[in-house]
Amino acid sequence: MTLHQVVLVDKTKAIDPALLQNAAAALSLQASKHLPGCWSGTTATVSYASNAKVLPPNSWPIYLVKALPPGEGGFHQDKRKQPYAEVIASPDDPTWTIDASHEMCEMLVDPYGNRMQSSQAIAIEGDGVADTTGEFSYLVEVCDPCEANQFAYEINGIAVSDFITPDFYDTTGAAGVSYSYTGSVTRPRDLLKGGYISYIDESGDWQQILWVDPNQPPQYNALSALNESLSWREAIHAAMGDGPLKLKRERRSDEKMRVHVASRVREFMDRLK
Repeated sequence: MTLHQVVLVDKTKAIDPALLQNAAAALSLQASKHLPGCWSGTTATVSYASNAKVLPPNSWPIYLVKALPPGEGGFHQDKRKQPYAEVIASPDDPTWTIDASHEMCEMLVDPYGNRMQSSQAIAIEGDGVADTTGEFSYLVEVCDPCEANQFAYEINGIAVSDFITPDFYDTTGAAGVSYSYTGSVTRPRDLLKGGYISYIDESGDWQQILWVDPNQPPQYNALSALNESLSWREAIHAAMGDGPLKLKRERRSDEKMRVHVASRVREFMDRLK
């Protein structure tokens, strides 16, 4: 099993180094214990660096930046087979650690954005999704179905993203099985409010189910003319357009979670004084 080295790099120059250190420690625990406990072969350690010039060779950086294209809170991709991620971070909103965790988990499980998994087909049914006849091929993005901030969990006061387990793709559900790390996802192929899922349907077309507005039922989003020179993940995000991405970003945030995380961060910083 390869032990990857993930490094937080604060390009904003605005995040407190003590918070960066604590965030790196929390992400390291998630990447070395929680994630590989569900997804084999994904083990990593996480550290932080003051700038990109001191990155260890072959490390996988997560760059903390001030801004990204509209609708993006973070993304992961690779450059010449070297995975990396970028995440918006601000000292005014400590929930950036959820986005960093989201991109880290997905980068470790699917570094190149092309991992697919066949499973039972799903369809929108009422105020949610349900299994239907047929089989779809799903893009494995382990945080997307449960990505809303309200489903995050804490590691030593740092908020991190929930993620689905391989059992998410089981044909049928079973008692005692975890479909996401926290248990928020309670059955195979379930979609939580604020999340989304991308797949190839039986016609060979790319499709999404987006539940970006938790006050409305989920919606279909048909994708066409994907750029085949990109990874599936990159091509899908490009095809989604700014509108759905912006709404997805806005709706996944949660004010109660932001206030709670800010309070926990203040507690941690006060203990350092």
